[in-house]
Amino acid sequence: MNKRVTQKSCLALAIATALTSNITLAQDSASEAAEQKGLERIEVTARRTVESLQEVPVAVTSISADELAENGIEVITEVQQFSPNTTLQRSRGTNSTITAFIRGVGQQDPLWGYEPGVGIYIDDIYMARPQGAVLDLLDVERVEVLRGPQGTLYGKNTIGGAIKYVTKEMSGDMELKVQGTIGSYDQRDLKVTGQIPLIEDKLYFGFGAASLNRDGFGEFLESDLPDQDTQNYNKDVVASRFTLEFRPSDELFFRLNYDKTTDDSNAKGGYRLLPSILTDAPVPDSVFDSYTSLPTWNKVELEGLSLTAQWQLSDATNLKYVAAKRESYSPTNIDFDNTPLRIFDVPAIYDDEQTSHELQLNHYGDNYKFVSGLYYYDGESCGQFEAILEVLGNALGAPGLTREVTGCNNSTSTAAYAQVSYDFTDKWSATLGARYTKDKKEAYVNNGLIFATVYPESGWLPGYIRPEGELVPEVLNDSEDWSKFTPRIGVEYQANRDLMFFASFAQGFKSGTFNPRATTAEPAADPEDVDSFELGMKSEWLDNRLRANVTLFALDHKNRQYISVLPGESAADLNQRLGNIGTSEASGIEAEFTYLATENLLLTASIGTIDSEFKEVIDYDTDGNPFDKSENFSISNTPDYTYNLGASYTLESNLGDFIFNANYYYRDDYVLFEENSLLTQEGYGLLNLGINWYSTDGNWSAGLHAKNVTDEEYMIGGYQFVTPTPDGDYLPGLGGDNTLIGYYGDPQTISLTVSYQF
Repeated sequence: MNKRVTQKSCLALAIATALTSNITLAQDSASEAAEQKGLERIEVTARRTVESLQEVPVAVTSISADELAENGIEVITEVQQFSPNTTLQRSRGTNSTITAFIRGVGQQDPLWGYEPGVGIYIDDIYMARPQGAVLDLLDVERVEVLRGPQGTLYGKNTIGGAIKYVTKEMSGDMELKVQGTIGSYDQRDLKVTGQIPLIEDKLYFGFGAASLNRDGFGEFLESDLPDQDTQNYNKDVVASRFTLEFRPSDELFFRLNYDKTTDDSNAKGGYRLLPSILTDAPVPDSVFDSYTSLPTWNKVELEGLSLTAQWQLSDATNLKYVAAKRESYSPTNIDFDNTPLRIFDVPAIYDDEQTSHELQLNHYGDNYKFVSGLYYYDGESCGQFEAILEVLGNALGAPGLTREVTGCNNSTSTAAYAQVSYDFTDKWSATLGARYTKDKKEAYVNNGLIFATVYPESGWLPGYIRPEGELVPEVLNDSEDWSKFTPRIGVEYQANRDLMFFASFAQGFKSGTFNPRATTAEPAADPEDVDSFELGMKSEWLDNRLRANVTLFALDHKNRQYISVLPGESAADLNQRLGNIGTSEASGIEAEFTYLATENLLLTASIGTIDSEFKEVIDYDTDGNPFDKSENFSISNTPDYTYNLGASYTLESNLGDFIFNANYYYRDDYVLFEENSLLTQEGYGLLNLGINWYSTDGNWSAGLHAKNVTDEEYMIGGYQFVTPTPDGDYLPGLGGDNTLIGYYGDPQTISLTVSYQF
């Protein structure tokens, strides 16, 4: 089982920026590693050919299927602990919407129309929306975290980085794996994956299905509606994936993928950090308990279809085409005030559809590598939400009060990219890449007040019938387009077989967009830009027992898009404006170390530090005069430092191989909002322990995993609609209540997983 031990070396940190695509690990056999008494070689196809990770300037953390299983990793958000300067969290009131930040670059608001700062990919297929992006791991080969701007090597450009979920390519053999998990809070998971050869060496069919269930960490202590499921933070997910692969010849390969996920987990209730001034409900004893006046049901439906075709024109030239279509639909209930009164309730619908096409041509010579491509993306992102302020409406003498916002923010993106890497000598090489992107956005927004309590659809509540027709006026209907040339340049110096230095510069581009909450015909926000610099070293020492990779980075983030809540005439006003608020900067260090202390003991460490701040935030006073308010802003979801320390020990026996592992992950303080954040999570650490067993025949395996062993409470999201006073008190905000809400990460859990495969 030395192979599983040394696979921990996947955590080796690459250092550079936007080089990455289609990274594939390929490790030597365990017997060879034992003979050499050193770390196994990790190979990647980052530049579309097989190379050692230690020789390729790529800022990537890659975690294999075995590592994920041995650490008990079940969802993609747990990967954040293995990647420096990375935040992957569930967003506020949902189970499967992601909040992703890398090096202080991300996007917190999940509303339609906003481009993510960190891209999420399934097999190189870009997921444009964060809804449903908290992916459960099913039939996965590896998960990759790419840090820095991406774009000169593949598909959709991203400004901060990318998370890539890579599924397994079929081996051609008959395979079946059944895996069951039981655990805390009545966890009950079942996964079945396999593949069937339909025509030997030609046609294969693969499948995967999962049913994932868990009771809530807490409960809704009181609901205004009868017969509600009162579990809070529960899980109810069904997922499936089907694949057809066809190899008519050695030169041709086709892959057709279909996947579907349905998440029926309840809406997530937040924890009131302040007592309500409009109800007598006390602050709950548990951070996972809540109150609500909305239905507790919630739904996220995802569906995707993709086709990949590859033609090996010659030994040196490859042509690849990728087409994909994805849809998502999510009706949701978010009780902002978290009381049994309709003080500030937000039922909403997200409805998205996207189509993409990508054509890649890659060629390799004796001392150069050339990668190029054309990319087209067409996305429709629509939604609707009702901000229900019924208590305030009643106080004004009306039967209710609702601000309704509906609209679409549709986009097309066309791009051409190319990159060439050239070896001048056996030590010196250089990389030059470029991308030209042209984006177009078309948007409309309907926004207005209704003096009644209104929900998005009839039947939202039992017996509710929505009034017919459009209830609020159209306030924005516009289109805009932008184009951008983004380069990349890098230089590498291979001092010797075990030591490489490199430097790189890359630009990132995030498209402009319209404010989906616009109250007037405001103009579109311009694109965001990032200039990223990296200087690094990759090295191996002690006869290949110690691997040390270090990156120094700095970035200049300009024209950041941000929503500001402007003062209104009453508590019913929700005046928000989207604009380019200014500039922020960040610099830091990322380092990963892997040490094979003995043949059976592997030690790992990853460390990330970042110094980030807003340098300029320009706003305007009531007289139209500009002023800088950067002192009120902080980079959200970005701790000053993170680190992860891990150990893995393999014990071989006649009963099979046992792998004992442990890791401690620490995150420093971080704020949850950019402007005048009232929610700060103090630094915390998570201790995780695991024991894994593999039978001697290789068919059976089992894993016992304890996560968050010390049961730490840590905040991952929230809402703030209050104004602090000089004496330490708070004035009520939108809806008229003290709305200061926190959402928390998972408590202590223990699970047992048993698998059988042949």
